[in-house]
Amino acid sequence: MIKRPYGPGRQGRASGRRKISDYGRQLIEKQKLRLWYNLSEKQFRRYVSEILNKPKKYQNPAESLIQKLEDRLDNVIYRSGLADSRIQSRQLVVHGHFQVNGRKVDRPSFSVSKDDVISLREGHEDKGVFRKNTNKDKKGESCPWLKTDLQKKSVTLLRQPSLEEINPPAQISTILEFYTR
Repeated sequence: MIKRPYGPGRQGRASGRRKISDYGRQLIEKQKLRLWYNLSEKQFRRYVSEILNKPKKYQNPAESLIQKLEDRLDNVIYRSGLADSRIQSRQLVVHGHFQVNGRKVDRPSFSVSKDDVISLREGHEDKGVFRKNTNKDKKGESCPWLKTDLQKKSVTLLRQPSLEEINPPAQISTILEFYTR
């Protein structure tokens, strides 16, 4: 397909495409990251405002935002390879299939700390989704901050990931500008 520099229709050639404003560009970047992590607007705003309101606690706001998003239980399960997508990992957590350090957790927004062990609850190993996921390629090996054992169906968070390791689809600095206006 050919992408023309003007809109469709009779008036298209005369008008040309509009240039996206700074606000529009910031909004697009925010939506990219929010949808990548499958979060609601309220959840995403809460993470960003926590980082922006406590600047002393978070030295690098961009890296801190990514780390907070990566430490969510549903995201750790997705990154480990126990789920095929973030949506599926969220559903598995809500249905109570996982435990963190031996305690049942059914909140996808649960923040996983360093050295926490996430494992499949006893009696849930025979579910079809988990039998299927043990046979696929080891996705968790691509995440050096996670130690994944697909046979035992457990994951350990070894450390916080860096911004370079994650390579998000959006510019984090633009998102932070959006929320500071």
